[in-house]
Amino acid sequence: MTTIDQEQLRRWRLILGAAAEQNLHGAGGIQGGLQLSDADRLMDEALAAIYDGTEGGGAGAASKSSPNLSKGKSAGLGSSSPKLAKWLGDVRSFFPPDIVSVIQSDAVERKGLTQLLFEPELLSQVKPDIGMVATLMSLRGQIPERTKETARVLVREVVDEMMKRLEQDLTRAVTGALNRRQHSPLPSISGLDWGTTIRKNLKHYDRDRNLIIPEKVYFFDKARKSKEWTVILDIDQSGSMASSVIYASLVGSIFASMPSLETRVIAFDTEVVDLSEQCADDPVDMLFGIQLGGGTDINKSLIYCEPFITEPKKSIFILVSDLYEGGNRTEMIRRLREMHESGVKTICLLALSDDGVPSYDESVAKKLAHYGIPCFGCTPDRLPELIEGALKGMDLLQLAERMGQKGKG
Repeated sequence: MTTIDQEQLRRWRLILGAAAEQNLHGAGGIQGGLQLSDADRLMDEALAAIYDGTEGGGAGAASKSSPNLSKGKSAGLGSSSPKLAKWLGDVRSFFPPDIVSVIQSDAVERKGLTQLLFEPELLSQVKPDIGMVATLMSLRGQIPERTKETARVLVREVVDEMMKRLEQDLTRAVTGALNRRQHSPLPSISGLDWGTTIRKNLKHYDRDRNLIIPEKVYFFDKARKSKEWTVILDIDQSGSMASSVIYASLVGSIFASMPSLETRVIAFDTEVVDLSEQCADDPVDMLFGIQLGGGTDINKSLIYCEPFITEPKKSIFILVSDLYEGGNRTEMIRRLREMHESGVKTICLLALSDDGVPSYDESVAKKLAHYGIPCFGCTPDRLPELIEGALKGMDLLQLAERMGQKGKG
């Protein structure tokens, strides 16, 4: 066989696992067995621990009969923390970060590997990503005290990275649309924004000197007006919306830091939780205040939000939901239509994530689009363009199409 053929068989062996090895030998006419390097064997074992149901198997022979890595005669990791720590190290050594995230997620979801979340030493080795943050949020009531601080550190790392990614463009979009600056670059002690300066620099607290060493100082622009627009984020916290909930909550936190915006952040399932105060403080605290899962009563959340709309033509209402209504669907559609007709910039984001548009209620989306309310999935990177267009009074259905999305109508 050629070298290329051997490499192809090696890759198929790692994909399909040990159970397919004999068939691969037959297909390739290999004598004496397919040879895997020591590194290949370690990679194979790391994958088998999650995806194989038999000892020594590989990635492809996935079995749903083994709910926990410590049960049965699987290629699992057992209950040993040292063994689990080695597995985490192997996974991070052999695979790129995006694949590590998938494998870690599968370890929790397919094998019930809650040790990753409940032991501080293990959790500290997990690659922090939005998927792991969603898992921690959904299990927040079960995380033991000894692990909570480690969990917060992991969530903080992800939040800081996401805020860095989103904050500058969103701030530029809002201030650009309103044709002024939120903060002035010209220093003036009378115009110093103490609240924002302290809040944004808490992570630079020097414990030895008991001082906050600000990395950036914020000053208000004296010419600015306060609270020109009201922005309401109404967020469906059902489990299928996990990534969207996290992104939308952080977007709300960024909006809350802008003096020109009166920001409300509402999360709902069958009950409604107002997170507006938390989002203005620490976004990590806000995320831990969200409970993923449960039913969905969009109409109930709309009833709660309506009193905050005091000036419809200076209000943006963003519903982040897949539109599967468990409450009064007719009333929900009516309230959104009346909100739009009153002059509120009304938008439904079926997803606010990098994952694409999930399953959603197409019939509801079509009805809302018929009334002029765009319903589409949006990546966080495109959100600034949407917000800027809404503030400038653009037609939102046309804007959605221009952004490469498609209104459902």
